[in-house]
Amino acid sequence: MERPTINPMTAHHSAPDAPQYPHGLTHRQVLSWRNAIATLFTLAGFSFASWVGRIPTVRDIFDASHSEIGVLLFGLAFGSIIGLLAAGRLVDRFGARPVVRICILLFFSALAATAIMVGMLGNFVGAVITLAVLGMSFSAYDVAINLSGAANERLLGRSTMPTLHGFYSLGTMIGAGFGAVAEALHVSLTLHLVIVAGIAVVTATYVLRFILSEKLADAPPNTQEIKIASGELAAPKLRSVWLEPRTVIIGVIVLGMAFAEGTAVDWLALAMVDGYQLDNALGTLIFGVFVTAMTATRFLGVRALDRFGRVPVLRTSAGLAAVGLLLVIFSPVVWLAVVGTAFWGAGAALGFPVGISAAADDPKRATARVTAVATIAYAATLIGPPMIGILSDQVGVLNALLVIVVLSVLSGMLSPAARELAGRHSRAVVDFATPGTTSAAVSLATTELQIISAEDIAAAQGETASDARDDETPPPAAHR
Repeated sequence: MERPTINPMTAHHSAPDAPQYPHGLTHRQVLSWRNAIATLFTLAGFSFASWVGRIPTVRDIFDASHSEIGVLLFGLAFGSIIGLLAAGRLVDRFGARPVVRICILLFFSALAATAIMVGMLGNFVGAVITLAVLGMSFSAYDVAINLSGAANERLLGRSTMPTLHGFYSLGTMIGAGFGAVAEALHVSLTLHLVIVAGIAVVTATYVLRFILSEKLADAPPNTQEIKIASGELAAPKLRSVWLEPRTVIIGVIVLGMAFAEGTAVDWLALAMVDGYQLDNALGTLIFGVFVTAMTATRFLGVRALDRFGRVPVLRTSAGLAAVGLLLVIFSPVVWLAVVGTAFWGAGAALGFPVGISAAADDPKRATARVTAVATIAYAATLIGPPMIGILSDQVGVLNALLVIVVLSVLSGMLSPAARELAGRHSRAVVDFATPGTTSAAVSLATTELQIISAEDIAAAQGETASDARDDETPPPAAHR
């Protein structure tokens, strides 16, 4: 074969090829999209941590018991579940950007309203209601930006979800620091949270213009999808994602890790104040240690994920979280509990973003699966606060945290379910694809856990045989 001629006068001036994206997208647009999502994650963490860091103050204002604080936080969790149930359908119908726009207004308005209910009116029931609205808008916002971030991740072709969640943790770190300063300077809760809400809503509204439709990351339609769209074929009936073993188990993994993260957010500052007899400002500062460890791990964890894959990273994370919690619970001195807090933060850092990435492996059903996983994970926020509050009144706030140790270990044991379906770290992938059709029936197999539906394999084999007859070409042999 004749080799192409290269002009030696111009060859050394050739620039490396720019990344190619579908639908005429430029690299700058894709990066601007990623940066806008990172900003929205940061604002979410900043705003939420600003509220959480003042929970000891809220407790003092209401002179509330741990159980009553659990009821207050239950309003937040209940609203979160309502938002999750609606989020998937809303994003499917309208797209992530319109949903985020509405949630920005609701979330930051509810934050300011909560500050007024607590700080100015001292109205416990009103605070529960405004926190429910805050939770509803926050969870829908969270699902929308996660779906948009997962779509952007597919376009970029590398792990970015942990980094995006790292920006959330960076926001919580800033919010915790801001809260500690406000606590130390005796800034009123109302003034503090109204300022936070104002900063966040202006910034979020500005960056929203750079968010693109997540449908731009979808793969081109295959032969079967074109025939369905044209009416030549009937659309197949898809199983509910709630009946998919892999999706449900990923949800349980994320639930355990979200419980570890969420309990720290809701109870760590209070646990250090009541368990180690520290003042409110120092308790908030130790919460800052947690979010700092979480932030650093999320930014550094991308390299570990790309090198080792999801399963080893999840196992290590679960182990770190369990060890850290045990140090916090049983440490005889404060400094060792602070070390445990750092381990706890590092261990809880990657569970949620890795679970979202695993649920979004297949872009065709990413919205439904991410929503299902997030709903299971948010069950931790529904069950966790009142559970820890009730247990705290019975056995003490530190001993109540032993529940999280058990859930962290369970998440580590189930981690093989999150293994990559394709790519460098995938295992035992069975490809039933033929030209013009979509690969189906991926076997997730490890020595510890094997999750595959015989029904899916039979359907994939039947589709392959049918397409082979239509194209009059034999299907390729299955390979590993």
